[in-house]
Amino acid sequence: MTINTGAPVVVGVDGSDAALDAVRVAAREAEHRHRPLRVVHAFSWPLTVADLGPAPFAAETAGLRDEAEKFVAQAVAEAGKVTPDLPVTGAVVDGVATRVLLDESRDAALVVLGHRGLGGFAGLLIGSVTVQVSARAQCPVLVVQGEPRADGPVVVGVDGSELSTEAVGFAFEEAARRGTSLVAVHAWLDPVVLFPGEVATLTVDLAAYADDERRVLAESVAGHGERYPEVSVRHELVHGSPAQALVEQSRDAQLVVVGAHGRGSLGGLLLGSVSHAVLHHTHSPVAIVRHVRTDEGS
Repeated sequence: MTINTGAPVVVGVDGSDAALDAVRVAAREAEHRHRPLRVVHAFSWPLTVADLGPAPFAAETAGLRDEAEKFVAQAVAEAGKVTPDLPVTGAVVDGVATRVLLDESRDAALVVLGHRGLGGFAGLLIGSVTVQVSARAQCPVLVVQGEPRADGPVVVGVDGSELSTEAVGFAFEEAARRGTSLVAVHAWLDPVVLFPGEVATLTVDLAAYADDERRVLAESVAGHGERYPEVSVRHELVHGSPAQALVEQSRDAQLVVVGAHGRGSLGGLLLGSVSHAVLHHTHSPVAIVRHVRTDEGS
């Protein structure tokens, strides 16, 4: 495959410094994947009756739409500084950020977003954009926080669910692409039972329960090693909080990979406290996987 073919890496921009951080990362990701880069700004007119276009005698560059075009042009130029030979296109797309990014994800290999932004991407980690895009995107979503490490392992959260399997496969591919090792993390808490008005911890053989959890981890990783024999894998079985386990492992990682939804310890990853902790407190970029594109020619 040449660098001019295949589904692009898409990066959302809004004129913020965080968006430019995302552009730099997205450019390198596109180059490593031999994919073109597409820079997108979601443009939604404010709800107002005021005339927001240029005044009759104003410069041609006046108006909000022109500001959006400037955001895209700045981002395209920034990508060119990082990867001069990378094919880069830019577009201002009418619509709200969530819908625009979900539409873009249908034909993308990866969507990259900054961890905070302005305009359509405001409050990215605590608002609805990241939650909705990550949970429903048709490709992995990479959330960037500053300049990522150039070394360290790839860390993947494992819970045995179908999307966890997708995440593990994506993590192996990333580790192989980056020439680094993989840390597979499975965290488990003591089993509980719900009674009306109360929660009680079950009395079980914790050693046997831990063995079951260890099997979940081993079975989730099994098979991928044959496809990527060059990737060294370390299993981390943690008795404790899944979020805390992933945050701790992220301290020395260059990437953390999680499934968009899960079950058991990682269930509801994007909708509850685990997501909040991982995205807000992780020490590396986070790739959230719902669907991985397998058609190499698109």
